[in-house]
Amino acid sequence: MPGRTLPTFTLAEVESHNSTKSCFVTIGKNVYDVTDFIDSHPGGSELVLEYAGKDIADILKDEASHTHSEAAYDVLDDSLVGFLALTNGTAANGKAQPSAADNGDGIVPHPRTGMSREEDLSKETDIVDDYKTHKFLDLNRPLLLQVWFGGFSKEFYLEQVHRPRHYKGGESAPIFGNFLEPLSKTPWWMIPVVWLPPMSYGVYLASAGFASWTGVARYWLFGLAIWSLLEYILHRFLFHLDEWLPDNRVGITAHFLLHGVHHYLPMDKYRLVMPPTLFIALATPFWKLAHTIFYWDWHVATAVYCGGIFGYICYDLTHYFLHHQSLPLWYKQLKKLHLQHHFLDYENGFGVTSPFWDKVFGTELRSPSKTK
Repeated sequence: MPGRTLPTFTLAEVESHNSTKSCFVTIGKNVYDVTDFIDSHPGGSELVLEYAGKDIADILKDEASHTHSEAAYDVLDDSLVGFLALTNGTAANGKAQPSAADNGDGIVPHPRTGMSREEDLSKETDIVDDYKTHKFLDLNRPLLLQVWFGGFSKEFYLEQVHRPRHYKGGESAPIFGNFLEPLSKTPWWMIPVVWLPPMSYGVYLASAGFASWTGVARYWLFGLAIWSLLEYILHRFLFHLDEWLPDNRVGITAHFLLHGVHHYLPMDKYRLVMPPTLFIALATPFWKLAHTIFYWDWHVATAVYCGGIFGYICYDLTHYFLHHQSLPLWYKQLKKLHLQHHFLDYENGFGVTSPFWDKVFGTELRSPSKTK
């Protein structure tokens, strides 16, 4: 059921479902509600109730009891209702649970992303198993129409889109699946090629209103500083407007195209920087805003605006390199923080080119917690 979210249960909660009225069983971290299957179990209802509230992985494999067919596993797949909560790095049933996030470092995975380290972002997703388990998007099919027609609730969509996937070694999963597909992909080098020339020309035009280049530089740097704050505001309150996102297909689809697809497939190198058409749509209001604020001097407004555009160019290039390049020492720390924003805590760490505004507004990322 696409609109369903899958909660976590403690062991005590699972063990309390041990009767004909409500019967839960587990296999590893997965929790299944087999209440409707009790009376139709070939071995009798008593055998099911004997394992009510318990892990059944061993009994399913026990040929001395009886061999279980593929149909039995299909029944379980349809009965998945949630997952066991982790306790000190171990599933609540007392069994060690290797997972995509478990590398033996003792770091507790984020309960919503299921990841604990940046390497997890590049682990290829089992497409069939992922769709079967989460009932969200099939990565082999065009994503846009699945989001539009999926009937997902906002809560379910946000839960899933912030659980990163990795498609076929880093290739781009299909968005449109037709002739529009190239429009959804932007190589990193297109950003400086497209935007540096008009930004430079704008500075040249602005310089006509100043007695010296010092005046131009002063307002240009002011625009660059404004961008650093604007970058934080846009990332936090537009790209991550999760709480205020309309709970309908229009809002969800718009969110997916604007930023959701990046969190869903964070290592897709062709969907890391902003397509020029989208940037024009976002930048045009700021051109008008700059000339409204600095209404007394067109040249001042243009110099400030061009400084902001250069800030954007630096932002998009930094964003790409944080995901895909080995970087100098200062940028290694930025890389660590930004990738934590993806795999550990997407509700903090909104600064990309600098963590300065996260420190100011209290949204700094904290170090991953470790089990004791």
